[in-house]
Amino acid sequence: MAEERHHHHHHFHHHKDEETVEITFDGAGNEVDYKKEEKHHKHLEHLGELGAAAAGAFALHEKHKAKKDPEHAHKHKIEEEIAAAAAVGAGGFAFHEHHEKKEAKKEYEETHEKKHHHLFG
Repeated sequence: MAEERHHHHHHFHHHKDEETVEITFDGAGNEVDYKKEEKHHKHLEHLGELGAAAAGAFALHEKHKAKKDPEHAHKHKIEEEIAAAAAVGAGGFAFHEHHEKKEAKKEYEETHEKKHHHLFG
């Protein structure tokens, strides 16, 4: 039968109508989508990285202005220090979100392993 085709299901299959949904619950009985949580933390991690880069660039800009504008050097140095502190804070936030992303991935893998472990173990 030429019209019948075999559909192979792969790990990276993206058809919504054929997608299976895994429902996982945390210790308190709340439904958790660890893949969605992982993606959320990855997005926030990237925003933190972008913020750190932007604040760092602004700090360097203010450092340059302090040298070029000696009359207002004190103001530029203060703005440089504030921008540098913001860059450190954004970098810390990115690091925190990286940790949260790894934790969500670990939780997903643990719940996913348990599901398959019962099938094969």
